[in-house]
Amino acid sequence: MNELFPIFIKLENLQTLIVGGGYVGLEKITAVLDNSPQANITLVSPEIRQEIVELAGNNDRIFLIKRRFVDEDLTGRDLVIVATNDKEENKRIAATSRAKHILTNVADTPAICDFYLSSVVRKGNLKVAISTNGMSPTLAKRLKEVLGEALPDNLETAMQQLKAVRDMLKGDFAYKVDELNRITSVLTAPVNPQENADKID
Repeated sequence: MNELFPIFIKLENLQTLIVGGGYVGLEKITAVLDNSPQANITLVSPEIRQEIVELAGNNDRIFLIKRRFVDEDLTGRDLVIVATNDKEENKRIAATSRAKHILTNVADTPAICDFYLSSVVRKGNLKVAISTNGMSPTLAKRLKEVLGEALPDNLETAMQQLKAVRDMLKGDFAYKVDELNRITSVLTAPVNPQENADKID
């Protein structure tokens, strides 16, 4: 059973540390920036891929430190993503982070993660995160592709219209929720195949 609590975090208000500058580090920093382009990121690693250097060169919110991780790198951090190729060091960093009450993700080691990086479907302001509880990132990626195809591209317009309706509604919170539920109930109404056939005829 998946007991993870799904949340969306404003990384631009936090300090994120990524440990590791190889291929996995590149994957992690890219995932962070794809979802939170204004994130404040410090990446520490003795070797840093050129692609990461180029990302940092175009983004003044990315700070690179070219050396091995030291525990002092955790000072002032809110979130840590560990992506080195040294599994024992990854475990040690995770334990040190946890002792400092810093949420930590360790690449490819679900058992010692406090959070996972999900596959994400985006349609304008709509963002759908997919979790397999760390069991199968590959399946999550495939589901992302399916949902990306299934969700219509005009959802942004619908969201803007619903926001306008919500802003105009008078009354208390419960009334507004009831009205918005009534207005959007058509989205979940079952489709009658015969009605569709009549429209075609």
